[in-house]
Amino acid sequence: MKLDRRTLLTVFDSLYTAYGLQHWWPGETPFEIMVGAVLTQNTAWTNVEKAIANLESRSKLSPEAIIAARKDHLANWLRPSGYFNVKAERLKNLCRWYVEAGGFSVLSQRQTGALREALLSVSGVGPETADDIMLYAFQRPVFVIDAYTRRLFSRLGFIAGDEAYEDLRLACEDRLGADVRLYNEFHALIVLHARTVCRVRPRCDDCLLRESCVAGREGRD
Repeated sequence: MKLDRRTLLTVFDSLYTAYGLQHWWPGETPFEIMVGAVLTQNTAWTNVEKAIANLESRSKLSPEAIIAARKDHLANWLRPSGYFNVKAERLKNLCRWYVEAGGFSVLSQRQTGALREALLSVSGVGPETADDIMLYAFQRPVFVIDAYTRRLFSRLGFIAGDEAYEDLRLACEDRLGADVRLYNEFHALIVLHARTVCRVRPRCDDCLLRESCVAGREGRD
């Protein structure tokens, strides 16, 4: 990996100058952010918003209400987010864990490592979902590694792209230091840039990072 603090911050500064403050993660409460982290797997955020609106309109946006809901009813409310049967089960699992653990006030007292390990013990919660929750709901300095991060960093020549999740997460955290606000904005900016410009089929001519992008230079050669 060719990751270093100066290079990463240069990328961050360029993205921030271009796009500004992102105000992530969308959600009125930490619990709503947790729900969104589960539902956003393999779907666009606009679909997540529709599913959350379904829960809100039925007064079901609470862990107790989700636990008590019939699974087929819950799945139907989550239908806009896709994979709704799977997500209904995962969301119920998360809510049961959340309530049994004492809720946000108790969980927020746990050390970062212990809290992350507990989240990963919940059936259906993988590293990316856990880290979304850690960073945005619990405000912990955990750098989220998603497909957008891998795509951008590999095209810039920072990584090969096939690194293990934990190796890449820890490398980013080591270079950037424990900075919740930086991680929050950096991840949000990466997602925005990857969705709009650095797509699967990239729009290199419109990319503000094109002069320092290995993939972009190779494409022009």
